[in-house]
Amino acid sequence: MTQITTNIKSIRDIMRKDAGVDGDAQRISQMVWMLFLKIFADKEEEWGLTVEDYQSPIPERLKWDSWASDDEGLTGDSLMEFINNDLFPTLKDLNVQSPQATIIRSVFEDTYNYMKNGTLFRQVINIINKIDFNNSNDRHVFNDLYETILKELQSAGSSGEYYTPRAVTQFMVDMVNPQLGETILDMASGTGGFLTCSIEHVRKQVNTPQEREVLQKSIRGIEKKPLPHLLCTTNLMLHGFDLPAVKRDNLLTMPYSDWGKKDRVDVILMNPPFGGTEEDGTENNFPQKFRTKETADLFLALIIKLLKDGGRCAVVLPDGTLFGEGVKTRLKEELLTKCNLHTIVRLPNGVFNPYTGIKTNLLFFEKGTPTKEVWYFEHPYPEGKNSYTKTNPVDIKEFDLEKSWWYNRVENEYAWKISIDDIRKNGFNLDYKNPETGIENKKLDTKAILEKLDNSIKKGGEIMNLLKQGF
Repeated sequence: MTQITTNIKSIRDIMRKDAGVDGDAQRISQMVWMLFLKIFADKEEEWGLTVEDYQSPIPERLKWDSWASDDEGLTGDSLMEFINNDLFPTLKDLNVQSPQATIIRSVFEDTYNYMKNGTLFRQVINIINKIDFNNSNDRHVFNDLYETILKELQSAGSSGEYYTPRAVTQFMVDMVNPQLGETILDMASGTGGFLTCSIEHVRKQVNTPQEREVLQKSIRGIEKKPLPHLLCTTNLMLHGFDLPAVKRDNLLTMPYSDWGKKDRVDVILMNPPFGGTEEDGTENNFPQKFRTKETADLFLALIIKLLKDGGRCAVVLPDGTLFGEGVKTRLKEELLTKCNLHTIVRLPNGVFNPYTGIKTNLLFFEKGTPTKEVWYFEHPYPEGKNSYTKTNPVDIKEFDLEKSWWYNRVENEYAWKISIDDIRKNGFNLDYKNPETGIENKKLDTKAILEKLDNSIKKGGEIMNLLKQGF
């Protein structure tokens, strides 16, 4: 166990003693806003050396170094009075005159201090002070630890919020292959997995300060809930992102007809909440043919709308989208008409375990040309494994199978293709199973069923006769 891991465990243990912190979500929110302020303080130290005439948006008395860095500084009731009556009110109403001020205000607008015991609060501060976020080793270890913190939030099964496994995120970004200068959007960014993965992918193409600025301006995230937004903003800062990239918003509440060419993007990568429903009236922002309260369906309609011609998307969707009827059928017709849905990767059960057993699919498409055929790839379990667990999740190396096939496609035991004509005849049902598994893709008529039954009976009789001959 690393020293940072030990420190975070100690913070958890201290917070559990505080009567104001009720449950894991509050504990994580409390921990992350405090870490955010320490990270911001360390980043300001860096900006002071690298950014000409840098001016901090935080009043001097509220800077971390002014009230938190001294181990024997403010504590007890005095500390809590400062936090609740000065720090939070000021940061929530911070005058937005710089990108850094925008980040701080957006973080604290819907963030709360849950701790009540100033002595315990001081103990947490003193542990946080042991971490130097300008130290590359500390930052690297904390990035890994941060992933662990995020996984603790993966318990929202009933609301359809499943934080995407890192391997799945990485594979989707690798295959979409965003380029420097392309705008990249995640409309349900959660804790920032797709955004940070895209940043690391594109950063390999950055060689100058000007190109770094291009990258910073190309990332766009939307998250409607306060805690994931806080986590996402902190995650981006840990990945060296200095500009505000994630807005607190819900794009589904904006009229579909208001989105124009200026709003379109090059790349969309996302895992929309599925199984969840939107507030009454949200569906009225969409054309009649797409109206539904199901979140994933509304996001699919908006994805198609917001992609530029030639724009690319990879999105996680449940099996229900593939075989669903009604609005889902009309959405699939829209998708196949306006986009080239070139690949569906069918993931096995348990990829999102232990948070949901819902079967999921990765859809890859490009806007601008209609679909002629859809390739399917059934992702197999690795040898010796028949499920995934919290401690043994899907691994990025498993996707080497898809990657080796991706640019040289042939039908094999994992891959098959279906023509658009067959899909149209099947009522835009995209739920085609792997023919190698022996599962039928089409409904059999009565005559076919009787023929299969008759053949089975004949084979059964032949086997019985052979058995009798052996006695």
